[in-house]
Amino acid sequence: MNKPFLLELGLEELPARFVTPSITQLAEKVQAWLDDKGLSYGEIHSYATPRRLAILVEDLADRQPDIHDESRGPALKIAKDESGAWTKAALGFAKGQGVETSQLEIKAVNGTDYVFAKTHKKGEKTSVLLPELKELITGLTFPKSMRWNTYSLRYARPIQWLVALYGEDVIPFSINGIETGRNTTGHRFLGADFPLDNPIEYADALKRQYVIADAEERKAAIVSQLKQMEEEHSWVVPIDEALLEEVTQLVEYPTALSGSFDDSFLALPKEVLITTMREHQRYFPVEAKDGRLLPYFITVRNGNEEYIENVAKGNEKVLRARLSDAAFFYHEDQKISLQAANAKLDNIVFHEAIGTMGEKVARIGELSKWLAGEANLGAQERQTVERAAAIAKFDLVTYMVGEFPELQGRMGQEYAEKAGETPQVAKAIYEQYLPRYAGDKVPETEAGAVLALADKLDTVVSCFSIGLIPTGSQDPYALRRQATGIIHILLQTEMPLTLENMAVHALDSIAKKGFMTEKVETTKQELISFFANRLKHVMLEAGFRYDIVDAVLAAPLVDVYTMFAKARLLTERAEDREFKEVTESLSRVTNLAKKAPKGVLVSENLFENETESRLLAATLEVEFGLAEAWKVKDAYAAYQALAQCRATINTFFDHTMVMADNEATRNNRLALLDRLAKSIQSYADFQKIVFSA
Repeated sequence: MNKPFLLELGLEELPARFVTPSITQLAEKVQAWLDDKGLSYGEIHSYATPRRLAILVEDLADRQPDIHDESRGPALKIAKDESGAWTKAALGFAKGQGVETSQLEIKAVNGTDYVFAKTHKKGEKTSVLLPELKELITGLTFPKSMRWNTYSLRYARPIQWLVALYGEDVIPFSINGIETGRNTTGHRFLGADFPLDNPIEYADALKRQYVIADAEERKAAIVSQLKQMEEEHSWVVPIDEALLEEVTQLVEYPTALSGSFDDSFLALPKEVLITTMREHQRYFPVEAKDGRLLPYFITVRNGNEEYIENVAKGNEKVLRARLSDAAFFYHEDQKISLQAANAKLDNIVFHEAIGTMGEKVARIGELSKWLAGEANLGAQERQTVERAAAIAKFDLVTYMVGEFPELQGRMGQEYAEKAGETPQVAKAIYEQYLPRYAGDKVPETEAGAVLALADKLDTVVSCFSIGLIPTGSQDPYALRRQATGIIHILLQTEMPLTLENMAVHALDSIAKKGFMTEKVETTKQELISFFANRLKHVMLEAGFRYDIVDAVLAAPLVDVYTMFAKARLLTERAEDREFKEVTESLSRVTNLAKKAPKGVLVSENLFENETESRLLAATLEVEFGLAEAWKVKDAYAAYQALAQCRATINTFFDHTMVMADNEATRNNRLALLDRLAKSIQSYADFQKIVFSA
């Protein structure tokens, strides 16, 4: 008979960021265990709050199915000797199957007699198997685990209670002296301990004790309450998804409430106020419909509406102190000049093997100047880049950034403007940190883009120069994110910069400064490979097929925008019949060209038929067409230049024996193909493209 099963792990409050990954991990482990045991089950529900992780399995079978199996052993001529006695091979087979030799059967398979053993394994009762889930619980991993009290188990937080209920029966096991039972716990202040008679009642019974166990239901309740406040007060409440997720996992019974603060604090930059509310207090800011920040906030209480006015006043008092600190930092920061702040960077170590932040700023300045030239920036933009690079990191020594590191760049922009820097320089200081995460915007200005490239490039290359190379999941300096940011900037701005040239130039600059004295060439190759892998990752994330990405990346690395343009065009053409025919013709050229001898130039004097002359003419047209197309970054025109010679290629192969007996003729024809192949492979390796049958 199928019955529901409930597993609940009660804990001291988990950090909010632990909750979602922990319940996801537990659910996956339980499902995998059920599948491994061959137990049938219905829907699986996950419940999680700061104090509990729970899994409810509907219609769990009461036992494993019986297993009837028939295994084939050795051939009869091996299983029995001349006297008809069982050999060691047969005895070993019988022992391995858990049967007596008298139970072995002989059957013919394709004309040969074999020994067979039929086995029957009775399914185990589910109630006997379920205590094994103890190992799943103790095997959970967390971002940080500690040993609590005298317990030997290292865990995120101490276990307080355990529920393991199969139908009406408790499944017995214990962890750290905590025995399983049917008693669970309601809200810490509003609820009480109570027994569960049946797993199915779990969620509803907890609601009666002021616990909404379903995380998505809690989140929806919070959003609904925020929307209700918006309508009541004509507010706009921007919902930060990360903050919403965190608040959801901080409470078991959410009740939203609003408070206010002195509007004199609105003189502070908007980002300062929002960061203070969000990072320190987990408050949602409130805006007017025109986007102005209003002197109100919304917080979410872990409880009901009783004494909510007192709760609001307490939150207002705490926020007032926080904002007063922020105002003090803001005014104190402006008492120091940019030059004085910049000088302090010489006392801040970026990395002991790479130097100080002051030295990093100097490297960024040199890289920015080189990048601005390579990107063909105008004189005014170059001046902006030079000035912004010189003071790019001064805000790192300010009180405000010390308190809120996430405001780096934004406070630099604010303070730079107040110090009399141009808006362009100030904005570039802010934009140097973009994009900060996946999906974030890239710099809007050329100066900001160049400064962002220089900053990220220096971080990646300087770390590689001292052997700090990401391995596996280890990437403490977020070099993959930095490289991905570089790629997105180059893609969006269409700057004519190649990842390879940028990496090599930056590494050469560092080598000249003495940060590395050996393995320069090896490190260059590691850098080029690293950026190529990041580019492949970004292209795959963009939705391009793996084979098309491989085909494009097999060509020489050019600017990122062009690489994407080629992948986009090949993707659009991939299902066209004509594209397949073009690919086959081009691939035929590149395949035979591999046999071309090195150093042989095409000689028209050795041509023996008109198709050779036509192919040379087509090759020259392709070279010219590609050159013209890439001047304006036109991937379509470049492809068309290749596609238009398909008929000429096919005619050449139809009427010309490439591998002629005469060596001079053969080498000349291979050299002709090799010349065309170079143009083809500058676009992509078409042989890597896969077509469905």
